[in-house]
Amino acid sequence: MHRIRAAVAAWTTAALVSAGMLTGCDPGGGTDAAGSPPPRPKPTPVWDRSPASIAAVGDSITRGFDACEVLSDCPEVSWATGSDTEVGSLATRLLGVTTAASRSWNYARTGARMADLPAQLSRAAAHRPELVTVMAGANDACRDSAAQMTPVAEFRASFASALGQLRRELPKTQVYVSSVPDLKRLWSTGRDSVLGRTVWKLGVCASMLGDAENDGAEATARRTAVYDRVVAYNQALQEECGKDPRCRYDGGAVFAYPFTGEQLSHWDWFHPGKNGQRELADIAYRNVTAEEPPT
Repeated sequence: MHRIRAAVAAWTTAALVSAGMLTGCDPGGGTDAAGSPPPRPKPTPVWDRSPASIAAVGDSITRGFDACEVLSDCPEVSWATGSDTEVGSLATRLLGVTTAASRSWNYARTGARMADLPAQLSRAAAHRPELVTVMAGANDACRDSAAQMTPVAEFRASFASALGQLRRELPKTQVYVSSVPDLKRLWSTGRDSVLGRTVWKLGVCASMLGDAENDGAEATARRTAVYDRVVAYNQALQEECGKDPRCRYDGGAVFAYPFTGEQLSHWDWFHPGKNGQRELADIAYRNVTAEEPPT
């Protein structure tokens, strides 16, 4: 009996020691010689703050419309891919002037709406850019009447479809999404300009800018409806972008930017002029190169 008890005790001790070894336990509780837990490797960041190539998609703002000449695109001052040194586009800041000339592409189109984004992204994807910038949505709200604005569900679906299409073609390409500008702020800024009001009467963003001096209840309600629609568009952009770890929304920075007459085109008092393009480039660069996405 004594021999059996000794054998059982020996077997039990060996089993406990073996179990401790298999689970990585040690008398020090898993610490190193200094009594501290061993360091864990840090995960590789998903967002690359120094992409090697850039493509831009969107609407007239990214084309530099009315920034240099009346009723004309001026892509050289584009906040995203322009070459003008006074603007300092996102591309030139990230890539350098020389490299940006051959490693950045602008597929934005004046007048484009969110529904046009999939086709633009398809063209951009052919270059396999490491970063794509998106600024679209103003033309979805800028219609002949508030009733003609793109429904939010349709706007969201177009953006989600475009982003999904890009992700299937280029799984690792990053996407920087700008918020839609506050069109009501632009109206408030430009309405005091006689030239601006005259140009607006030609049909520039009539849903917001039409009858610019009218402060009556109907005109105010119309402008509020446009404002609310832009807010809803931005919410959709934030939510859909947030589903993709390689997509970064600007946190509403462009929407919140207090554009003044100095930043607006003096051709139409609505689109950003060269100064405004520079401010957009500043916002984009801060957000793209930040360690954490804006909130």
